[in-house]
Amino acid sequence: MRVLLQFIRFGWGQALSCLFPVVIFASLAITKLIPIPWLPRYDWLLLICLAMQWWMVHSGLETRDELKVITLFHLIGLALELFKVHMGSWSYPEEGYSKVFGVPLYSGFMYASVASYLCQAWRRLKVELVRWPPFSMVVPLAAMIYLNFFTHHYWVDVRWWLSALVLLVFWRTWVTYEVGGTRYRMPLALSFVLIGFFIWIAENVATFFGAWEYPDQSVSWQIVHFGKVSSWLLLVIVSFLIVATLKLVKDRQTPASKDISIQG
Repeated sequence: MRVLLQFIRFGWGQALSCLFPVVIFASLAITKLIPIPWLPRYDWLLLICLAMQWWMVHSGLETRDELKVITLFHLIGLALELFKVHMGSWSYPEEGYSKVFGVPLYSGFMYASVASYLCQAWRRLKVELVRWPPFSMVVPLAAMIYLNFFTHHYWVDVRWWLSALVLLVFWRTWVTYEVGGTRYRMPLALSFVLIGFFIWIAENVATFFGAWEYPDQSVSWQIVHFGKVSSWLLLVIVSFLIVATLKLVKDRQTPASKDISIQG
């Protein structure tokens, strides 16, 4: 019974942390099934995301510091979207006033929702990192992973080499978290894989409701190739490294903060 209770507590904490992504998925489904007048669907999605972001900050669910992190992810994601759509990796076939070079601005919020989840879960589960590598290793690794999303179109795709490098850099790093007053831990690399896998599942839901469209989905929807898990895995790693680095910088600026603990 205690194991079941702890699992329910953990699931509830995860569900609360996923509030922003859930709203996005619900909005995708509703606007797909029920046509809304006056504006194209992509524009309604942008307005819903803006309203949700305002409400989360205004209600105190997100802090202003977390909003800065989420805004950074919005810009990083939007830059990636502009490039990938230009290269034909996927497309947004519907009309919209808020589309820039074929990319609707609401798409940046899908990346921002990943950052929102990380920030929320970090705070709710009282996440701590054990044996976190130095900045000199973490920052270049995150930069190389992000750049590979662009450079592999012109050069060799080194994602598997980068994945191996992640294992090498973080093989001694653990993430600990608290559920119901009890602390648990798991290898950080395993947490990357789990989050990446669940985002791949979310990607299938998103494409089913027309969030975007891969070339092989232009005629009819089909499951996203499982190989995309590797892409989401690397994106999660970039997201996690940025959030962890910014929280570490914040913690060093305010030593009394309990927001994060990095143990050597």
